[in-house]
Amino acid sequence: MSFSFCEECRKMVEYKIEHKEITEYLKGSCYTYNGEIATCNECGAEVYVPEVLDGNMEKLYSEYRKKNGILNKEEIKLIPEKYKISKKKLSLMLGWGEATFTRYYDGKTPSKRYSKTLEKILKNPNEYLKILEENKEKLKSSEYLKSKEAVMNLIKCENEKKILLFSKYIIKKCGDVTPLSLQKMLYYVQGFYYAFFNSFLFEEDCEAWIHGPVYKDVYDRFKDYRYNQIESEENLDELLFTSLEISILDSVIKNFGCYSGKILEEFTHTEKPWLVARGNIPQNKKSQNIISKESIGEYFISVKNRYSMINPSDIKYYSKEMFNTYN
Repeated sequence: MSFSFCEECRKMVEYKIEHKEITEYLKGSCYTYNGEIATCNECGAEVYVPEVLDGNMEKLYSEYRKKNGILNKEEIKLIPEKYKISKKKLSLMLGWGEATFTRYYDGKTPSKRYSKTLEKILKNPNEYLKILEENKEKLKSSEYLKSKEAVMNLIKCENEKKILLFSKYIIKKCGDVTPLSLQKMLYYVQGFYYAFFNSFLFEEDCEAWIHGPVYKDVYDRFKDYRYNQIESEENLDELLFTSLEISILDSVIKNFGCYSGKILEEFTHTEKPWLVARGNIPQNKKSQNIISKESIGEYFISVKNRYSMINPSDIKYYSKEMFNTYN
């Protein structure tokens, strides 16, 4: 049971929490958010509960940050982790007081100008590298080298083809991926991303090989693993991916990554894009025929419509039916 003092009843009472749309005034503007209020169980009057007020205050400032393009706390906390630099040294490199960044890290809302500076280095490793090189005399040699290695790894990742970055994401998140299963998940990522967001994730075309759709560049990169699990690269920065990309990647990993490469191969052998690209070629004969993006897009839009998919988590309905039908 939870109790608080009710001003109307003039005694300690039990209270309940209700959800309410709240509008408050902050720094010259009004902001509306979904908050909570605590009300007396006996008379219905609002009662004071510190935890409820603290939660509402956090939601108010979160809405303020969102409306004014200011980084949220989680984004700010990513910066020192991403670049392997201490909060104090980062603040000094930016020309701020040594405790300034720490205050933002702990929850204080930065000004728009300071937030823009932080957003630049968060989203662009080259911006951070420039600041690091210009201010390396403020760091110990070991601090500089550690941060330099981190940022150079990120820049290297950014320069890679997108399809290889998506491959690394799948490998890291899945844990147990062979070259065969990786190819099939990339194909499903490409198809479902188009179905939900009307654009393709990567420009490469896949070919209709004996064992299903194959992206040649990815095959060449990981072919030495043959039937074995591909080793993951731990330094992959997830900030390189958008929330839309991650929504499809994670759903495909969850709903197709649970099946072996051979089972996924069987799925693709029943799907129109691979069948049309193969034409009259016998199933056991090699082919480098291109599976057109148009056929992939059309097929997965039809899948989305057939299963009345609303969001990427609904991909599960397709994967489960495919498994139940063909196994």
